[in-house]
Amino acid sequence: MNTLSYKTVSANAKTVNKQWVVIDAEGEILGRLSSKIAMIIRGKHKPEYTPHVDCGDNVIVINADKVKLTGNKLEEKEYISYTGYPGGQRFISPKELLAKHPTRIVEKAVRGMLPKTKLGKKLYTNLYVYAGSEHPHAAQSPKTIKL
Repeated sequence: MNTLSYKTVSANAKTVNKQWVVIDAEGEILGRLSSKIAMIIRGKHKPEYTPHVDCGDNVIVINADKVKLTGNKLEEKEYISYTGYPGGQRFISPKELLAKHPTRIVEKAVRGMLPKTKLGKKLYTNLYVYAGSEHPHAAQSPKTIKL
């Protein structure tokens, strides 16, 4: 057997093949949807995955306002933020967040599943979330993925 024929492929910014995909979040469970989106953004579904390179796809999420949460999470879960001032800790439930900013619930879930590094911040820019079924990325001719 010729062992020299087996080469390890290491992707870089020039050799990576990035695509655009559309995911419909209507009726999907938030955590399961977010983990699949994070895997696609990271590029782990590709055979040429390289951990230190942005080799994932650009993901467009539509109907983010119609995502579901299981159990009592819609009422009992809390998102915590801090303003930086004394007494500035803020709490908001997913129900209130969906009413104010319907896209942020998906953005927060996916961002929490990406690496907390410079690469993670770069990967997060490949996510586009929209509350309705319309998006302005038709020129990129994205393909629809059913999860």
